[in-house]
Amino acid sequence: MSIEMIGIPPAGLDRLAEITGALAANAERNDRTADFPAEGIRVVHQAGLLTATVARRYGGPGGGLADTARILGALGRGDPSVALISAMTLFTHAAQAAAPTWPDDVYRAALAESAADPVLINALRVEPELGTPARGGLPKTIAANGDQGGWRITGRKIFSTGAEGLRYMAVWARTDDAEPRAGSFLVRNDAPGITIERTWDHLGLRASRSDDVTFDATPAVAAILDARPDSSLMAWNSLGLCSLYLGVASAARDWLIKFLSERTPASLGAPLATLPRFQQAVGEIESALGSAADLVDAVARRVDDGDEAAVVRAPAVKLIATRAAIGSVEQAMALTGNNGLSRKNPLERHYRDVLCSRVHTPQDDSIALAAGRAALDRWQTGDEHR
Repeated sequence: MSIEMIGIPPAGLDRLAEITGALAANAERNDRTADFPAEGIRVVHQAGLLTATVARRYGGPGGGLADTARILGALGRGDPSVALISAMTLFTHAAQAAAPTWPDDVYRAALAESAADPVLINALRVEPELGTPARGGLPKTIAANGDQGGWRITGRKIFSTGAEGLRYMAVWARTDDAEPRAGSFLVRNDAPGITIERTWDHLGLRASRSDDVTFDATPAVAAILDARPDSSLMAWNSLGLCSLYLGVASAARDWLIKFLSERTPASLGAPLATLPRFQQAVGEIESALGSAADLVDAVARRVDDGDEAAVVRAPAVKLIATRAAIGSVEQAMALTGNNGLSRKNPLERHYRDVLCSRVHTPQDDSIALAAGRAALDRWQTGDEHR
């Protein structure tokens, strides 16, 4: 396959239901073993979805945020660990499309390689001492410029999603200069001095293998310093990831409907689905998830159209959508009692997975604080009707 052929085939988006089913077939096994979901990643790659956001100037389809949200919703409905790993690669290509920062030869080499095999990419930013970089601070990881030229990376990253399957790691580090600069340093997984420790033992998204990665004077293929990210990329993170978790909640709703339609207590003599109480509850779940999905799609399309107000609004949409997803699965758990909590049924897995939506940047408290301050500032400036 040439670079020009990378991307979603003409009917690619029409195959999302098929891809969801293929991922769902192994989701329980992946959750129990917590092993890297190589088979699921292969399915996504073969469908052309891993490169859906590669820009047209590189021969890709140039997929926008609305299409990406749709893709991640379908993948999340099948196996959210596969979806999260895929999301990181999709977001990287979207960032490169918006404001190129990779050296052109390095990026084109990655695309050429991805024609044959999955080329997974992720930014490794979180550290034990620092926590999430979104809340400020310089990384402890050091990039040293050697005597013979070239950067060498030393440090430790945690919560590195898809670690063992990554081809490229964009490692956030600071230089060893007297006045250090922070930036991303591109490291290939076949470089020396990389150790991946299987530390990920999590409540949800267990197969995402968000393990620790240690670098010991590891050579980088490129340094990206003083780059200003495109302002819309936070919207991609917000709307793309909440779509993933709406997909999880949709899978939970599907199981609930099946359970209620088949469960026939002897005392009732009819399926639980015939009772108004359950019909009303399903209606509440359907309304919450449908409205949240419509909101995500509408704001994502506005972002694709260059609407700056939609970019600003995206984190708040994440808050609303992820709360709808969590609330819907919690309601399904309450309706089904012991059956919902049993590991023989997938609902408890969906519940564990959907709770992970809270930890992604931007987090709920940051979103609400920013929105509240903005609203109060508008009032103080007399612009309260904006």
